[in-house]
Parts: sequence; structure tokens; C-alpha cells
Amino acid sequence: MENADEKFMREALREAALALEEDEVPVGAVIVCNGRIIGRGHNMTEKLKDPTAHAEMIAITSATEYLGGKYLTGCTMYVTVEPCGMCASAACWAKISEVVYGADDPKRGCTLFSPSLFHPKTAVRKGVLAGECGRLVAGFFEEKRK
Repeated sequence: MENADEKFMREALREAALALEEDEVPVGAVIVCNGRIIGRGHNMTEKLKDPTAHAEMIAITSATEYLGGKYLTGCTMYVTVEPCGMCASAACWAKISEVVYGADDPKRGCTLFSPSLFHPKTAVRKGVLAGECGRLVAGFFEEKRK
């Protein structure tokens, strides 16, 4: 039986698939509050011609609009790939309570930064459906290199 982390990460993977269909780097994110998805996003940097249009940023904007405020305390963000420094900082400013990600990003991931860019009270967990999340991104870049 699938647990809640896997359930919501699969929703983030659905978002990543939408990015892939749009020839964007396939990263997806969902934000969950009280067991319900309140924000969704996938990479849209090419479509919007905006380097800040990462999945996490779009999901944060969607969730704050839904809640009608700038803080996401009590919410969990599920993202298919380790957030970059910009997205980790945005999660900090939004006071997201928990971040759960799938695949590590050893080149641009936020864990390269010390101290952490996340809010001190944000719990971070990694590795949920890491294989699926990582294969999606790796496959995208393999195709681009051909």
C-alpha cells in the first residue's frame, strides 16, 4: 500500500510529466496542507522566459494564493528534485514546515549550502521515489545531448 509521501510525490511526478511535455526540465512540485493539495507547479522557465519559474516557485505562489496569505506554516512541499538555492530560500521566506524531495541534485541542489537555506524550523526529508524522479530528469538531459 502506498503511503502519503509516495502518494503526493506521484502527484509531483505528474507535474514533472507536464513539464516534460512542454520540453521543460521535468521537475514538479505540490504543496499539501491538512492532507490536501493546495498548490501545484512544474518548471516553466522556457515557456515564460523567466529563470525564476521553477516548479517550487510556481507551487508556492499557487498555495499562497489559495490560502490568501504569504506563509505556508503547517504545509509540506513535495518536489521531485532537490530544490536549488533560490527555491530553498523561497520556501524559507514562506515558512514551509516540511520539504520532501525525491532525487538529489549534486550540481545545483540546496544541500551544497551551509548553513541551510531552509527555515530553521523546516523539516527536510529526501529520497521519496528517488529512482523514478531521478530517471525522469536524467532521461531528459540524455535526449538533449543527442
